Amino acid sequence: MKLLRLAPEDTKFGFMRFRRVSYPFSAVMSIVSVVMFLTLGMNFGIDFAGGTLLELRAKTGQADTSALRGVGDKLGLGDVEVQAFGNDTDVTMRLRVQPGGDAAQQAAVDKVKASIGDTYEFRRVEVVGPRVSGELVQSGTLGVVLSIVAVLCYLWFRFEWQFAVGAVIATMHDLLLTVGFFSVTQLEFNTTSIAAILTIVGYSLNETVVVLDRIREMMRKYKRMPIADMIDLSVNAVLPRTIMTATTVFLALLSLVLFGGHVIRSFSIAMLWGLFVATYSSVFICSPILIYLGVRTDAQRAADEAADPKGAAKTPA
Repeated sequence: MKLLRLAPEDTKFGFMRFRRVSYPFSAVMSIVSVVMFLTLGMNFGIDFAGGTLLELRAKTGQADTSALRGVGDKLGLGDVEVQAFGNDTDVTMRLRVQPGGDAAQQAAVDKVKASIGDTYEFRRVEVVGPRVSGELVQSGTLGVVLSIVAVLCYLWFRFEWQFAVGAVIATMHDLLLTVGFFSVTQLEFNTTSIAAILTIVGYSLNETVVVLDRIREMMRKYKRMPIADMIDLSVNAVLPRTIMTATTVFLALLSLVLFGGHVIRSFSIAMLWGLFVATYSSVFICSPILIYLGVRTDAQRAADEAADPKGAAKTPA
């Protein structure tokens, strides 16, 4: 039986010739992301901004969480978080902070009461603060930074320092563009969005390490090949694997976007964006930086030292 292949095995595409375009393009995108973050900011959800908590009890039958969530969507109140608790008849609704102060917040509660009618008993209505505190955000940020530093040290010892620098730059590039994506689209940023960012970091590092590992193998096999040609050969070698992985992940994420519902919408859309960004950065950001940092095989390094015993500066290929 013939195996399914999404890309030919013997591709010879010259990826490195686009490095003079990919770097300016990524720089512009990064600057736009920073500007959008500073000007537009993030569309924080209830978890970050707080809101109003409504505790309801169904007068007859069980509480219908999906119907209650639809009430908020129809009224245009933004994200409405609905959770069942206790008995089957009890449920809580969290409304995000409405623009316009306390009057607007009370008006939103009145709209919900009018839409629900007499089917539910309103047992409690109170203003609640954000569940994600500033301390938790700082701890999460510190955790991400420490994980990147740990990966930097690991790649430094396993490969060479140029490989570690390339991997970290590619990862930071993906993080920056993902934050910019949230700012430009004003997609709601909640706790699932944090999970998406952490998942994108892991996926980006995985793709980057796969490419770097193949480059290291090729450096041992082709000791005198120019580094740009060697990187092209390496990327083409892992291209079928990259396309197959990206395609399967894309199909899974697409199903979540279409059928996953409102709860994981921000996670699914952010992951779709991160899939493309991570694949792009592993090929067009991380790999070309090895050229600019002057990576050499042992044979090339020995030849350079023989030609220039004093260790004069070399120009990257």
